[in-house]
Amino acid sequence: MFLTNWFDRLYETFIVGENYLLLIEGFKNTIIITFFALLLGVAIGTLISVIKFLAEESKALKPLAKICDAYVSVIRGIPVVVLLLIFYFVILKSAEGIVTAIVTFGINSGAYMAEVIRSGIDAVDGGQTEAARSLGLTRLQAVRHVVLPQAIKNILPAICNEMIALLKETAVAGYVAVRDLTRSANLVRNNTFDAINPLMLTAIVYLVLVLILTAFMRKLEKRLRRGDIR
Repeated sequence: MFLTNWFDRLYETFIVGENYLLLIEGFKNTIIITFFALLLGVAIGTLISVIKFLAEESKALKPLAKICDAYVSVIRGIPVVVLLLIFYFVILKSAEGIVTAIVTFGINSGAYMAEVIRSGIDAVDGGQTEAARSLGLTRLQAVRHVVLPQAIKNILPAICNEMIALLKETAVAGYVAVRDLTRSANLVRNNTFDAINPLMLTAIVYLVLVLILTAFMRKLEKRLRRGDIR
């Protein structure tokens, strides 16, 4: 009897009125935001890390490195929800919500990625840079061809962790009218007055995605320990 009633409730919640389409759209938007925000975050983090690395031997870049430090401190000190609202209502008022979400989460992720990538660069033996310089490479060429490839190999698991954190952070995108997975579940709840099933389904989807990413990260770490990734 319980299962019959539950399946009937699921049918009424998701199939009647085609509310499942809302969840599919929300899932798609969540993946889009996470993917492009991660790319933006990695790009920003790499740029900041390279600037700070080059500034160690270039006085001209030291002011820029100070600006990068300020960026990291400010962004990491502001809650992502507040940052999202600032971008949506002040900085990117004319942009679509999903674009604002990608930019906001990307900028927020970039501040954390900068520290991750910087630690990866610092972990590379300084002799590698000296050897590259002795072969005639500039410091920029050394970091591009020698240091960064080794650093990225060391920080891939950390980047996967940031992807997991970013995926869960996107659940607040609904604050700026983005129909992500969480907001879609809330819309279904409002339409059907069923609070349990939409929210539980959303939690399960996030859990499955995180488990998949975690399994991928563990597999990647094993390959890194074996030296299969070069």
